[in-house]
Amino acid sequence: MERSSEERDRKHRSEASASAGREEPVRSDKRPEFYDPLSDQRERHPSDSDGRYKRRPYQRRGFAPRGASPHAQKAEISGNRQPSLPEQPQQQQMQQPQQQKPPVSDESGPMKTDTDAAAKPIQDDKNNDQYRNGDMPIRDKTAPSLNITELQEKGMEDLAKMGGELGVEGIGALDKSALIFEILKANAEKNGLMYGSGYLEVLTDGFGFLRSPSYCYLPCPEDIYLSPSQIRRFSLKTGDYVAGQIRPPREKERFFAMLKVESINHESPEKKKSIIPFENLVPYFPTKRFILEQDPNEISTRVVDIITPIGKGQRGLIVAQPRTGKTVLLQKIANSILANSPETYMIVLLIDERPEEVTDMKRFVKAEVVSSTFDEPPERHVQVAEMVIEKAKRMVEFKKDVVILLDSITRLARAYNTLQPHSGKILSGGVDSNALHKPKRFFGAARNIETGGSLTIIATALIDTGSRMDEVIFEEFKGTGNMELHLDRHLTDRRVYPAINIEKSGTRKEELLLHPDELQRVWTLRKAMNGVPPVEAMELLIGKLKKIKTNIEFLMTLQV
Repeated sequence: MERSSEERDRKHRSEASASAGREEPVRSDKRPEFYDPLSDQRERHPSDSDGRYKRRPYQRRGFAPRGASPHAQKAEISGNRQPSLPEQPQQQQMQQPQQQKPPVSDESGPMKTDTDAAAKPIQDDKNNDQYRNGDMPIRDKTAPSLNITELQEKGMEDLAKMGGELGVEGIGALDKSALIFEILKANAEKNGLMYGSGYLEVLTDGFGFLRSPSYCYLPCPEDIYLSPSQIRRFSLKTGDYVAGQIRPPREKERFFAMLKVESINHESPEKKKSIIPFENLVPYFPTKRFILEQDPNEISTRVVDIITPIGKGQRGLIVAQPRTGKTVLLQKIANSILANSPETYMIVLLIDERPEEVTDMKRFVKAEVVSSTFDEPPERHVQVAEMVIEKAKRMVEFKKDVVILLDSITRLARAYNTLQPHSGKILSGGVDSNALHKPKRFFGAARNIETGGSLTIIATALIDTGSRMDEVIFEEFKGTGNMELHLDRHLTDRRVYPAINIEKSGTRKEELLLHPDELQRVWTLRKAMNGVPPVEAMELLIGKLKKIKTNIEFLMTLQV
């Protein structure tokens, strides 16, 4: 009874002291009280003058108050409801040395200890998702190292033989892409190394796939998956060429995945971080010329070299009526550029063309031919065109010279017009007012870069097809290029090839491409042919060129 009365008196004194704004000293023989946030205990707030009890802001379940003892914080973390013990003075304890395990002998190497293993840093490659999970594969030395790109270049007979050696079943019922997928999967079961490469296409969800030029960038089973973290880490964009080691699909996965990026655009991945984006590069007029003259008997390229010289970074239009020989002229221009400028990367893009023309182009032009024939949907046309232009931009960022021969930009604009959402503003011919923005952006990407690199686009535009839409598309692109080459139907009716209309054809700023003496002689030739009908003018020029082997000798015969 006496003890309970003493506690009651002490409680009254503490309440009176708190209301007066002063604290009662704590007796040395009494343990200091500590508030346990996990219990329902409450204490008086020091700023409370009317004697009401409040819960402190930090006094929530799961948080310890500031200044709590280490024992209380430990109990708080562990979830105990036990009251804390008074804080004890920190005592320096003697640290006992850890007993090292005896070194383990290795017959194939020197003696190793656990401390040596701990000192070795653990490889933490953010780009390596398989190694990060700790399941490093043990490679079978008898398993071959396969490359997807090399497999895609092989024929079906070689692939079937390889699949039989790896034990692939049902080879006769598989197409080429499915057979390659099964070969890679069978090789992965033997833990053989696999390498893959391709051009990246970043999708709207942030991840991407490596597409193959062998399938014209069409999605196929052996596409390689790149995670969003890999894309962000290396600042990858659509069109980047990525190569590296890959892994097979795991459970509930359908695609191969990039295990480790080894090169980007045939360069070190670290170089990609210092590349200036294509949009920030400074464009300028073409100053370096493509020499098209190759064979004295090839009159078409010799005429183009005189009438409409083509420079690196040219944005040219070949305006042609149906059946005027535009596709054949493109083939000859492509072969001349490849022969005289082998450092240039050539892409021939065929949109909405006939399949036999695609085969003919692949056989006669030793360049990358990307096609989307007329029997494919407009979505396919647009996808192919965007992959090609993005690939070219990435190459120009690395100061490469790229040439794109497009046949035709009219059909590409038709595809964009079909996919364009209805805006309510329709031009004559049924063209949506916003449909030509993306094809103009494609054509406008051609430019010469001051710091190095160039993108040349030579596209064909169709006229006199009987469609009002084609006329509107040509009028929209008229004047956007810096070179125009007009083909005339009257010349083809007379079987005059090349069917070039000299008066309507020309190149802007040709003085930057031609020598001053050569420029004066070309102007003299144009003055002499001014007013002459197109058929007679072209026949006269072809007759002169057949007698003289080179263009320089022909121009020297002209009197300035």
